[in-house]
Amino acid sequence: MDDDTDNHPGADGHALVLGGGLAGLLAARVLAARFARVTVVERDELPDTGPAFRRGVLQSRHVHVLWARGLDTMEELLPGITRELLAGGASLLESPRDFLWLSSADWFGRVPGARLLIAGRELIDWTLRREVLRDDRIRIRAGVPADGLLTAPGGRTVTGVRLRGGEELPARFVVDATGRGSRAPAWLTALGLPAPRTTRYDSHLGYSSRYYALKPDPERRWNGMYVQGRPDTPRGGVLVPLHDGRWLATLIGNGEHAPPTGDAEFLEYTRTLRSPALYDALRGAEPLSAPTGFRSTANERRHFERLDRWPHGFVVLGDAACRFNPVYGHGMTVAALAAGALAAAVRGLTPREAAAAARRIQTRTAAVADTAWQIATSEDMRYPGTEGPPADRATRVLQHYMARVIAGANTDPALSRPFFRVLSLSEPPETLLGPATVVRVLSKWRLPSSPPMTAAYPAHHGGPPARG
Repeated sequence: MDDDTDNHPGADGHALVLGGGLAGLLAARVLAARFARVTVVERDELPDTGPAFRRGVLQSRHVHVLWARGLDTMEELLPGITRELLAGGASLLESPRDFLWLSSADWFGRVPGARLLIAGRELIDWTLRREVLRDDRIRIRAGVPADGLLTAPGGRTVTGVRLRGGEELPARFVVDATGRGSRAPAWLTALGLPAPRTTRYDSHLGYSSRYYALKPDPERRWNGMYVQGRPDTPRGGVLVPLHDGRWLATLIGNGEHAPPTGDAEFLEYTRTLRSPALYDALRGAEPLSAPTGFRSTANERRHFERLDRWPHGFVVLGDAACRFNPVYGHGMTVAALAAGALAAAVRGLTPREAAAAARRIQTRTAAVADTAWQIATSEDMRYPGTEGPPADRATRVLQHYMARVIAGANTDPALSRPFFRVLSLSEPPETLLGPATVVRVLSKWRLPSSPPMTAAYPAHHGGPPARG
């Protein structure tokens, strides 16, 4: 079943990547350095004329951010990708300085934070796919789903994939990057191997998004807006610019506060947020689409890395292994970090050695999700309706401490800088637990006993738009 055709020095064999999204494309880029051929198998038909929505990325019609750590990792794997994204209309902003951002405590001032890239998911995927396919070792088979794994006798080594309809594609190495709909657990059990244990936290967060054309406003001194919700007011909203001059508004709410998808109700919902800022920005804007909802936002981690038995030649990456509540903006960054970990793990290995190291590679790529998982689950556990293992005492203490960190980070550069380094996954959470930081937080910053339900506009970003 091996294919040892080698037209590129230092590489041989054939690798398969299942899934043509961000995680899959970056994995293909990585594997092309070790294998003579890489085939990406994608169940959707892919647009070939420019950025466009596809059914396999249902969340793409909602706000997406790529934190600095993820962007830097993508740039290392695919030099020039940042330039191409910006040329396509993506925005590279400084958070929170470029935003009108109401945190769970108060408005952020013009404090140092972290870079992030704002772009529509369709633009990101289109640009990434175009750049990855410049490598003639990489090909895409679109419009056909994978239907199962092929194995050598005994089931210990994956030797390829069976496509729907019965076609078999042999390969020495297979990566599953098919996202939240991955069938990897069922495929493993079909081989007589155990399915992974799954940990799940669901705060029942819902999205509703709509495209707008905003009127020019010379008084506008922000490039994006975020009005956060919190447990006592679990409603929020985000507004960001897109590459084609449109703006994307995403409303956010938990449980019974999930935002509506009706035309009139969409704008009305913005009047119920903790600040009128988003309502004021949208009330005179022109809607360019109907609202679109999204409800599949649970944190879910399949612990493949903990299985006692694991086949050679098979690795699961991205949302297929671990997905997050998207409100924290970590999905694309973690996918990029997993591809970076894959690159480090296979560096210097022959294809045969890479296949034999699949279990170690699975463990190494899974570890990059740890910080994002800790952030998302500990924050979601603040909401009383969240389903999942209850918070222990250590988590509750950390939650209270982090609430004070955020209160300080609103105005204190000594706290905003490390806070955003952690939030952007550039530093581990322990960064905020250094002795000097703990002393500063506990001695200087307190939570207001009864925070206001409605916050006034911060002076440094100007007031609301003129009415009438």
